[in-house]
Amino acid sequence: MYGKAFAPEYQGELGSALGVNSSYEEVLATATRAHAEAGTALERARAALAVAEANRRLGRVAEAGAAWRESYRSARTAGDPAAMAWALWSGGTLARQCGTLPFARRLLTHAVTLAADSGDRLAHGYSLAGLAETGRIQGDYAAVAELHEQLLEQGRAHGEARHMVWAMSGIAQMHRNTGSYDKALELFEESARIAAEADDARGRAWSLRGVADVLSVQGETDRALALLSEAETICRTMDLASALAYNHKMRANVLYRAGRYESARDTYTLSLREFSEIQEPRGVALSRLGLAKSRARLGRDVGRTMAELASLERDFTRIGLRHARDMVIAFRSELTARPAA
Repeated sequence: MYGKAFAPEYQGELGSALGVNSSYEEVLATATRAHAEAGTALERARAALAVAEANRRLGRVAEAGAAWRESYRSARTAGDPAAMAWALWSGGTLARQCGTLPFARRLLTHAVTLAADSGDRLAHGYSLAGLAETGRIQGDYAAVAELHEQLLEQGRAHGEARHMVWAMSGIAQMHRNTGSYDKALELFEESARIAAEADDARGRAWSLRGVADVLSVQGETDRALALLSEAETICRTMDLASALAYNHKMRANVLYRAGRYESARDTYTLSLREFSEIQEPRGVALSRLGLAKSRARLGRDVGRTMAELASLERDFTRIGLRHARDMVIAFRSELTARPAA
């Protein structure tokens, strides 16, 4: 039903040299050479796009920012709206990673328009996927549910596994966050299966994290931890710095739910350091929340915990993370609730 996963963000000669499972150090080295040897503005735009994506995945935010902007300028010089759309897609994805969600939406909206005008279906689909992911992270489910369904239809129509994985895992996450765990588990497992059959290692790692999350909520701690170990191996093989940090944060979540608070505290500390190193404020804030909850369970002074929660609520409000803000409010209520008689 679906073909093998491919990476359309690697364009021109890079498309034949790199694949969806290429490690990002390999991508960076290959794209840097291609950029140095580029003879036209379009070749420079394509090489800079790959440099941007490699640096973003490796957590090198400043380098990624400079590269996507160079890609856009070169694409504009070449007069190629599709290449401009790809550059804005990269910039919007980086902005989302850095927690500047309104800026991400602006860039991705422009990318959708440019891609539609250029007729580049893949750039259009990727930009729509970026918009959908950004809205989902903000908790704006009503606004992006239709986008996810649209992507699902595109993936089915064209047999594109990566679109299916993105859309299906996004819909699954919305079901998970609204308490529909059985449906979420079904979709995450299907997403992991499609990714495996399409040889999309990165998509499988993200899908396995979703499966582990739902299993953990349902009390299946050992299975969840085993799946996270499988996903971690993929992340390390492909140099997925951000995905590895989110994997560690999810491991901490699983440990916390199982009542293993000391292990959870230590693992949240690890993910906090990793997110700080790659300058990913959403991950930093989520790790801080997990750390605060773990320390509270281990007997930390309630006043210090409440101060930390107040700081986190401000951060989540500033970034625009509604679901995370709701988690802060729920835990604060839990701490302040009177014990039952």
